Amino acid sequence: MQDQIETSAEAAEAAALPRCHEVHADPNAESGTKDLPEGLKKPVANKSPAQWAYERLILYIQNFEKTLDGDHEVAMGFTGGDAGVMRIEGMGYFDPDMITFYGSDGTGARTQLVQHVSQLNVMLRALPKSVEDKPANRIGFRLAADLEDS
Repeated sequence: MQDQIETSAEAAEAAALPRCHEVHADPNAESGTKDLPEGLKKPVANKSPAQWAYERLILYIQNFEKTLDGDHEVAMGFTGGDAGVMRIEGMGYFDPDMITFYGSDGTGARTQLVQHVSQLNVMLRALPKSVEDKPANRIGFRLAADLEDS
């Protein structure tokens, strides 16, 4: 029970602020974020659909990477076709409603996916890192750092 009294403006603002909630079969699993970065605490109404999707995808990628060992990197599987898997090497958005993924496929060919936010389906996958003698690439942490800087 909540004893705190809110004004209607405070209640409306709280309803528009982002929240994340997840439940897993493994009680020790932690793939979601408990504390949102400051940049994501702005009311959703102040963001375009593209920016809002981009920011949340960064959190999902970063949290997925936290579960990987040093021999694996994050990749994205495509749903609804035979396009395969793309190693995620960059990501961006174009207001108001487009998300772009940059990377390479299993053969090393450069790839780019441009997708409307209403069609967004992303399956994160762990792939063996591309170069054995280099540390695994962690794009999620670079993307998150860019979010904090902007």
